[in-house]
Amino acid sequence: MTYCAATMLDAGIVFASDSRTNAGIDNVSTFKKMRVFENPGERVIVTLCSGNLAVTQATLNHLEQQVLRKDGSPNLMNSNSMFDVAYQIGEALRSVREHDAPFLMQNNVDSSANFIIGGQIGEERPRLFMVYSEGNFIEAMNETPYFQIGEVKYGKPILDRVIRSDTNMDDATKCVLVSFDSTMRSNLSVGMPIDLLCYEKNSLRVTKTRRFDERDDYMRSLRDQWGDGLRRAFVQLPNFDWQ
Repeated sequence: MTYCAATMLDAGIVFASDSRTNAGIDNVSTFKKMRVFENPGERVIVTLCSGNLAVTQATLNHLEQQVLRKDGSPNLMNSNSMFDVAYQIGEALRSVREHDAPFLMQNNVDSSANFIIGGQIGEERPRLFMVYSEGNFIEAMNETPYFQIGEVKYGKPILDRVIRSDTNMDDATKCVLVSFDSTMRSNLSVGMPIDLLCYEKNSLRVTKTRRFDERDDYMRSLRDQWGDGLRRAFVQLPNFDWQ
């Protein structure tokens, strides 16, 4: 399984993804689920993916091949808007699934996959989209300032309570990382390393990236302080009055 999340803020976008692709008693593997398409000063496009690994990998490879053709045909690096980028990713995902799904179904293998795509192109404002398995997509708005894909239920409560469009980047980053910690604590199919990218509005370049593993001091400190803080808050809650 997997867990990816991204927050759409007034100040920019925070992206994060885990790296676990298979989990079991004696079978754990990892694969990076964040991909960056960047032309510094002109565009930054970040993709996060969940679902069937072969399908998501084939979709991204298809998109990269379109860029490499350099024949002027539409691709991620010459699109005029993030809407066009989301549309192209949806089309590529639909094409891959239409080709592979019948063969996967013969062995009862799920071909579903989802993407989160965000970034900024030129003078257009930063935008964030979620692309469904069917190829259609939705955009993040002020009322829904974040997206999750994969194992979403354990990390959702903290995002619901903290993330708003006017949340600053530092607080959003901490919130997203706590969301991942909560998910990993409750579900072994989500695990480190965690890839984090913070895109600052109008920078049109990637300047803040970080990978966290099990030995990372910051993540251990965050986990301990969050757990201690929850216990203190719980103790301070008023007792229920039976009278």
